[in-house]
Amino acid sequence: MNYHLIVNKVTEMIYEREPSLLERFGDKGKEKCREDNHHHMKQLESACELNQSVFFTDYAVWLNGILTKHGMKTEHLIDNFKIIQHVLLEAEDMDKEKTETYRLYLSEAIAVLEGGQVKGAV
Repeated sequence: MNYHLIVNKVTEMIYEREPSLLERFGDKGKEKCREDNHHHMKQLESACELNQSVFFTDYAVWLNGILTKHGMKTEHLIDNFKIIQHVLLEAEDMDKEKTETYRLYLSEAIAVLEGGQVKGAV
């Protein structure tokens, strides 16, 4: 699977949906978005290899905590994950079983983020 193509498509879709991001963060922000999406894909791959969705869900909760401390909204991360799900549907060079697993793990992370549930929180 070519993560580079998926990441580029996801990044372009994010910036098409919200053109003000380019004005606010410039090309440096767009590159950071690409880097973040590479991390998302690596975390999905690791969760899939471990056969443990909680690996990705915990990552999503951890990342959301960092992003919200820096002024981002949870909705941005949720939207990002939904765009990844959409792009994965179109990924013809990707194993269908792996695609479905990634999409399932993304759905689980979205549900946790939408519900505000933080596993292990004290």
